[in-house]
Amino acid sequence: MEGVSAAEEKESVSYRYWVREATGDAAPAPVPRKLSPQDVVSGSQSPATLGSVWNKAGTWEEKNLNKWASDRIKELLTSIGALEFNGGRAEVSEVSNCSGDAFLVTVRNKKRFGYTYELKLRTKGEWTIREEKKKVNGHLEIPEFSFGELDDLQMDVRLSEEKDLLQQDKQQICKDLKQFLQPVREKLRQFEEELKYR
Repeated sequence: MEGVSAAEEKESVSYRYWVREATGDAAPAPVPRKLSPQDVVSGSQSPATLGSVWNKAGTWEEKNLNKWASDRIKELLTSIGALEFNGGRAEVSEVSNCSGDAFLVTVRNKKRFGYTYELKLRTKGEWTIREEKKKVNGHLEIPEFSFGELDDLQMDVRLSEEKDLLQQDKQQICKDLKQFLQPVREKLRQFEEELKYR
């Protein structure tokens, strides 16, 4: 290119981008406004999207379900009732610890849900040991469980301080209390099903 200086050549080859400055010709920033009842009604008539009315595009939306989930798990587990064993019976008396997280996420107009929890349950029961009735309290601990992993559920069992029981009696009672695993698993499956429709 004859007659073109190096600076002019550099300027013609490079690209340019535009930066809008606050000079008044840029579009104004959007102003948030509260939805009216009519907006809510018109938004609820569109069944094509999931989630909130404001999220018509169905993009990311997360809903915290911790309170509902903890309350529901406690309610389900205390409704198990008493189990009968060979020589005794026991029931879940209290859910002493129910901690974790439960959530519902709407992503690209699809619902996804999940949870991770850990549990501690107290049991009270009565066994006939050497022709004498003994009241025995126990603790059932489920270290961690989450959605889709209920088949692998593990339960640790320990007894409250029972000085007048022999080691073999304690082992038998712990073995009996492990039978709570199946009813607990069934109640947690029910919880998972209910979680899908929150």
